[in-house]
Amino acid sequence: MNRALKRVLIILLAVLGFLLIIALIGGFYINSAYLSFGLKQSQPEADIAEIQADGFSFRDLNRNGSLDAYEDSRLSTADRAEDLLKRLSLEEKVNLLKGPGIKSLLSMDYPDLQVPGAAGTIEPVLRLGIPRVYLADGPAGLRIAPVREDSDKKYYATAFPIATLLASTWNVDLVHNVGQAMGNEALEYGVDVLLAPGANIQRNPLCGRNFEYYSEDPLLSGYMGAAMVNGIESNGVGTSVKHFVANNQETSRYNNDVLVSERALREIYLKGFEIIVKESQPWTVMSSYNKVNGTYTSQSRRLLTDILRDAWGFKGLVVTDWFGGADAVAQIQAGNDLLEPGTKNQWKALLEASEEGTLSEEDINTSVRRILKLILGSKKMENYEFSNAPDLKNHARITRESASEGMVLLKNEQVLPLQDSEKIALFGVTSFEFIAGGTGSGDVSEAYTVSLQEGLINAGFDIDPNTAAAFEAHRKKNPDAFEKPEEFEPMTTPYTPPQLSPDRDLLYQAAQDSDIAIVTLGRHAGEGGDRVEKDDFLLTDMEKNLIQDVSEAFHTAGKKCIVVMNIGGVIETSSWKALPDAILLAWQGGQEGGNAVADILSGRVNPSGKLPITFPIRLVDHASSANFPMDGEPINPTDALFGVDEKAESEKIPNKDFTKYEEGIYIGYRHFDKKNIEVSYPFGYGLSYTDFNLGAMEVASNDSTLDIGITVKNTGEIPGKEVVQIYSSKPDTGIDRPRRELRAFGKTPLLQPGDSTRILLSVPVSELSYWSEKKSGWELEPGTYVLEAGTSSRDIKVSLPVEVGMPPEDE
Repeated sequence: MNRALKRVLIILLAVLGFLLIIALIGGFYINSAYLSFGLKQSQPEADIAEIQADGFSFRDLNRNGSLDAYEDSRLSTADRAEDLLKRLSLEEKVNLLKGPGIKSLLSMDYPDLQVPGAAGTIEPVLRLGIPRVYLADGPAGLRIAPVREDSDKKYYATAFPIATLLASTWNVDLVHNVGQAMGNEALEYGVDVLLAPGANIQRNPLCGRNFEYYSEDPLLSGYMGAAMVNGIESNGVGTSVKHFVANNQETSRYNNDVLVSERALREIYLKGFEIIVKESQPWTVMSSYNKVNGTYTSQSRRLLTDILRDAWGFKGLVVTDWFGGADAVAQIQAGNDLLEPGTKNQWKALLEASEEGTLSEEDINTSVRRILKLILGSKKMENYEFSNAPDLKNHARITRESASEGMVLLKNEQVLPLQDSEKIALFGVTSFEFIAGGTGSGDVSEAYTVSLQEGLINAGFDIDPNTAAAFEAHRKKNPDAFEKPEEFEPMTTPYTPPQLSPDRDLLYQAAQDSDIAIVTLGRHAGEGGDRVEKDDFLLTDMEKNLIQDVSEAFHTAGKKCIVVMNIGGVIETSSWKALPDAILLAWQGGQEGGNAVADILSGRVNPSGKLPITFPIRLVDHASSANFPMDGEPINPTDALFGVDEKAESEKIPNKDFTKYEEGIYIGYRHFDKKNIEVSYPFGYGLSYTDFNLGAMEVASNDSTLDIGITVKNTGEIPGKEVVQIYSSKPDTGIDRPRRELRAFGKTPLLQPGDSTRILLSVPVSELSYWSEKKSGWELEPGTYVLEAGTSSRDIKVSLPVEVGMPPEDE
């Protein structure tokens, strides 16, 4: 071997050795900082036995042979928690304040791991028999690992419709039923807290996680969220309402500072959370990553204690978003009780502060007490034997029914419902690759997703074989592009399969052979990045041409064209909506999405969905677009692990390091209606296959409540459901306020042709108040208000003036 070759080998070996050392150091650091830290515990040798004391059977958790208060299920949870708190050492208490790291999320094996893929856990106290409690994503269904090393079984969960679709149902009973099914899956898979629902306001169409959120309106968001919480928690499983608060963009989410007025914060961004807390009392609330007016939400005592607990009466615990905040001690002092998933730095900081007294034992006890109440109230404390076998078939049925009820018919020119015998030509990749939901923590590992093609075939329609064959050839030609990224990979590598444009011969042959055309538009979005205007909010050139060409070809042949929008957020529609004969906003309906769309198109289900958000003509028509990141810059995952350095004020970048909410309370329809800006489709809009009439409105008022009654009649020829939306306005107002605001809503049952029903709704007089920044409180402006009943914010059918806050005439 010559000298030069030896030298090259020596250099290579040195480089490889150096890289190996770096890898070992890196691996040691990751293991130490995020995987192996905290209090070292040993599992007691004796098993927990069930014994009796004075005829009462109980589990002897601490194995001392006698009944202790915390073991006595006959006592209140508060009393049991107090007894348990006294038995914990200071180190054990501190250990409960943070999670054990990311082992469960990574499905790493450790002695008591029961739910691989769960986002996090609460630490056990082994010597006292206190079990590990599991927290798992999901806003659209349970997110856990479907595959386990020690089992051939697949642990699939149901992919339910996205939150925006559920809000489009305007049906709190239906959302409650969806929540029951979600909670049942969590229960049967051994999960104790479901990290859902998302209650943030859809401030701008480009937010990447809008699909996880309900609406641009806080009242609709609040009642949908409360119904979901009550449904989930009816199973004895907790929820975590997130992300508290003003988490309205993904760009720079770990350090973005939301600069917002107190009025906008109270009336828009906090209001939905307030409704959820008061209507459902969730087990937990999750603080958000961002700051609000200079302080991380997880370190804000004003938000977490003064408002959430003292003003609203929240009884549960607050948990951080994963790796959220910058100061563990400040978080506990603020009222953020549990730090997830937990890091070694947090453990050290809390332990040192507790020993030095800078973190008082009173603050520690306050947070630990809340954590213990959650543990004691969980099914784990009942030793519930979860089956790992939820009723996925029944939950698929619930998914299909809820998906169809939340789809919104935007246009219908005598084309829908379809006839059973019709032959359909499908265009657009998404017709064959239907999108169940968004990506990131809102994703689900489901067993299957029904495409539109499959759903139509299941409904008895014939599919044009040539357009279907063209898609299959396209997929085979681009195999790598159709490989779907898994787990959290879509946060950095979005799934964007190449579009397909039919050649002229195929298109015109399909127009001759088929009875009708369907063009499907799809959009992927999710955690980790915001959307952009070009080729996302706006259609791509290929999509525009596809709608134009298909519509033209089929119209030339005397046939119709339908557009189906399989999207998670708002897109531009005004420039092309005149081309097709019908437009169905299918949203993303979970794993049964294709079947649900077929139910609507076939007429098996009469559409009754209404928009929970406005579809503008232009993105810039939104007032919030003046202060929103437009470049779609993805998050840097290392920012979560290592934090983000604080910049000097002069170096901070607008809409990244900070975002000014200069539009104040004027979000969505509040802005468009106030400024009288033309929109493509207004808030609350949605068509039906039948017609309804809203009768006279009656209002009975007292000092505290406006009780409203209105009759709805089906005047058409098809059974259907209608939504009544109640708005308030104050024409002679002396303050700056929206033209109208949603105050209540109700949905009819299925009405047969000619049938009527009476909708009864109540509006608390206090909800007509505005936040006075001058007085730092809610203030009711007395005088004449107008209650308006309609089917959208721009389609008011009945109105009635009422006097509010006025002294009696004889005074």
